[in-house]
Amino acid sequence: MSLTVKALQKTSAEDSFRVVEIERRDPRPDDVVIDIAAAGICHSDIHTIRNEWGSAHFPLTVGHEIAGTVSAVGSSVTNWKIGDRVGVGCMVNSCGECEQCRNGQEQDCLKGAIMTYDSVDVDGSITQGGYSQKIVVNEQFVCRVPDGIDFDVAAPLLCAGITTYAPLKRWGAGPGKNVAILGLGGLGHMGVQIAVAMGANVTVLSRTRKKEQLAFELGASGTLAAEDEGFFSDHAGEFDLILNTISADIPLDNYLSLLKPHGALAVVGMPPAAQSLHFGAVVGGSKILAGSMIGGIAETQEMLDFCAEHSIGAIIEKVGVNEVDTTYDRVVRGEVYFRAVIDTSEFDGQEATALA
Repeated sequence: MSLTVKALQKTSAEDSFRVVEIERRDPRPDDVVIDIAAAGICHSDIHTIRNEWGSAHFPLTVGHEIAGTVSAVGSSVTNWKIGDRVGVGCMVNSCGECEQCRNGQEQDCLKGAIMTYDSVDVDGSITQGGYSQKIVVNEQFVCRVPDGIDFDVAAPLLCAGITTYAPLKRWGAGPGKNVAILGLGGLGHMGVQIAVAMGANVTVLSRTRKKEQLAFELGASGTLAAEDEGFFSDHAGEFDLILNTISADIPLDNYLSLLKPHGALAVVGMPPAAQSLHFGAVVGGSKILAGSMIGGIAETQEMLDFCAEHSIGAIIEKVGVNEVDTTYDRVVRGEVYFRAVIDTSEFDGQEATALA
């Protein structure tokens, strides 16, 4: 028997969210069932369900920032027990056999990782995400949420946290390094906190100084505004690492000029249009332009433990089940500081439409 649970779902890109009943699979021997306590809203959810990254599989429930409690385990599960505090991020399965999976980089599975929503699962069904009461997940794709982090603060770490932690770690953010975080939104505010905790000297790069006080409160040593006259020439060669968290067009050549020789500009934001680049911007100074997409399961656990150790969490506002459509619009307008998290306990009082 499958599990019938309430969830938020859309039937097309143009429709509003509605509360429906969806079916979760009956736990396989290696599955865990998670009662979802908090589900973060990621901009990727918006891009996907609005068909901005191609045609989504409708009807669809999104959400890949999931935190909650294990309520049941399959017969062969050894890593988890009922009552454990856990989280699920962007992936729910992979082949487990290819070079990337064996190296702990499941997100780069050569056969294609199975994403938490809008992905073809092993049984041919389309995965449904975390805007829901429960989710059923292979035990290998579950992370432990440390006791020191509340669920609503932990949920965004499963995407925003690992998305910024992985490139900061890879490109050497730490003591003696000047790190710039481009953008101070849902990703950027996590990047600032994590880079500061790693020991780096952190500067926020923004169009304006509107969020300067927020940057200081998060631990940044300063804010630089691109609107200032002479911005690029005055700060040329200043940074060892720039983490670009924004999903908007930027003058790449100019931002690369801010790097020291051998410095790296790591990109985690994806603007809709192709960006222009002259190779001379990377050849001169032997600079690096790199991309990064989340991280593997072991690294995600490492990130959660790091955040607990350093008292790092997402700055959030909680929203109700019936507020998600308007919250999406607010996210796009940049009015959410910094992450919105759905209060999934509200599903209990909702009437659900027919099984989807």
